Amino acid sequence: MSNRRNFLQAMSSLPFVGSIFAGGVTAAPTTRDFFKELGVRPFINAAGTYTTLTASLMHPEVMAAINYASKTFVPLNDLHDAVGKRIAELLGCEAAMVTSGAAAALTAGTAGVVAGKNPEWIKRIPDIAGTGMKSEVIVQKSHRNGYDHAVRNCGIKLIEVETAEEIERAINEKTAMMFFFNDADPKGQVKLEQFVAIAKKHKLPVLNDAAADAPPTEHLSKYTKMGVDLVAFSGGKGIRGPQSAGLLLGRKDLIEAARLNYSPNSDSIGRGMKVNKEELLGMMVAVEVYLKRDAAAEWKEWERRAKVVIDAAKSANKAISGEVYVPPIANHVPTVRIKWEKSALNLTADEVRKRMKEGTPSIEITPGNTPAAEASQSFSVGIWQLQPGEVDIVAKRLKESLV
Repeated sequence: MSNRRNFLQAMSSLPFVGSIFAGGVTAAPTTRDFFKELGVRPFINAAGTYTTLTASLMHPEVMAAINYASKTFVPLNDLHDAVGKRIAELLGCEAAMVTSGAAAALTAGTAGVVAGKNPEWIKRIPDIAGTGMKSEVIVQKSHRNGYDHAVRNCGIKLIEVETAEEIERAINEKTAMMFFFNDADPKGQVKLEQFVAIAKKHKLPVLNDAAADAPPTEHLSKYTKMGVDLVAFSGGKGIRGPQSAGLLLGRKDLIEAARLNYSPNSDSIGRGMKVNKEELLGMMVAVEVYLKRDAAAEWKEWERRAKVVIDAAKSANKAISGEVYVPPIANHVPTVRIKWEKSALNLTADEVRKRMKEGTPSIEITPGNTPAAEASQSFSVGIWQLQPGEVDIVAKRLKESLV
């Protein structure tokens, strides 16, 4: 026994190993340049909250919550319950749950509607044929997008419509719910208010994909107050929570059903969409911080940055013009658009993008510039994800790249 005791005492005196015997966790060194080691090049984000560009940066308070949660164990379902309750109270909705992103919220919400709380149905999704589960979801044709695969994951069929009359004709005994893509509201013939009214008339739930629709702050509460039954938001865009987190807000009964169709419950469509305790706590704190921020001051700063970028671009060549535009719904923030005619400036937007990306430091600008063959060239610069001091770097590099 004495030899064993001496061995354990000696081992516990070693860094890291000692932490194992003490039952604690020793903080890892933070001096390593991991991206450099891996050969991955960081960049200044003058694009926006695109998933492929790793969206936004988390608030320090969010990271503090993540670090706090990483040091101990808790029952995961209890934490899911408590965090969901807290977020629902903050946003004034019946219920809420944290998901592994907005797409996962769409899948969880759809599963909650289709399978409900039926244990056998939960196990069967997406193989819903012949089960008695409703199998159709109505969506406007103009609202189809690359993210509605998350709805189709549950084995349903999307029924495309264009008018209110077509919605009425499409509703039948197989209809499970109606799906709305919030950013496409201006494109569709049936606006959200009318869409919800039709659904209410037929006692059908509505799922609204509002992933990138914060800011403004009021969007987080607006749609549930309008009577939308389920609303999905991204957690890692404007809210600045973990990028691998999202929110599903809405009716208490449907959120409860969604939770049963979701991780950590085995044999459910959402089992692989795990949310850990760190993300749960981080997402809750992100919502708290987001609601407390000075939105007016934030907007004013974005306008200042936009002017700095436009002035720099215009100073590069008199053929260049610049303007500020604000997307109406998703990514509703001041964004800079730079324009010129190739006849006056023999340069393409692709060339400017390449120069910005390949220079030092690397700078990513908003995807989707005009094709090189077009006579009129333009590209956009997102300024809302820039960190303090970066707008001057972007402006300088932009001026150099526009010659």
